[in-house]
Amino acid sequence: MSEQTEATETPLTISPDYVLRDPMPGDMGWIIHRHGVLFNKEYGFNAEFEAYIGEVVARFARTRNLERERCWLAEREAKVVGSVALVDDGQEIGRLRLLYVEPEARKLGIGQALVSTCVAEARRIGYRKLTLLTFNVLKSARPIYESHGFSIARERIESLFGRQLSVQDWDLIL
Repeated sequence: MSEQTEATETPLTISPDYVLRDPMPGDMGWIIHRHGVLFNKEYGFNAEFEAYIGEVVARFARTRNLERERCWLAEREAKVVGSVALVDDGQEIGRLRLLYVEPEARKLGIGQALVSTCVAEARRIGYRKLTLLTFNVLKSARPIYESHGFSIARERIESLFGRQLSVQDWDLIL
């Protein structure tokens, strides 16, 4: 196993309902798969979205800076139920990516825990700002981002993934 895909022996966060852990072999492919399936079912995104997520994951896996970039998976009852990643966006800016939570695991605080972990790690690393890109249709994520102090910095309408979407850039000054 390479350093980049080796999981820690101990989960990073433990709650009665889930654990957060580092990725293991096969997890990155799972993140792509679940994003493709869920975002199609819930938001009508076409296969271009899965390709987009595949590109994000491939770039992360190939070029990951182990000192400045991380990924966490939420696991419940030995099943992956969510993820988030922190990537270096340059100029002391981190980017929150790949956030998702399985429908059956929502309302357990997993999304909050994933974002909290990402924000705390961005602060620990020393990023001055954390940013993310999302879409107006992803309404359940908005309160999570707001509770951590993120705010919309820019918004624009684009035709993406078979839909007209309001694309939102959110920022958090650390």
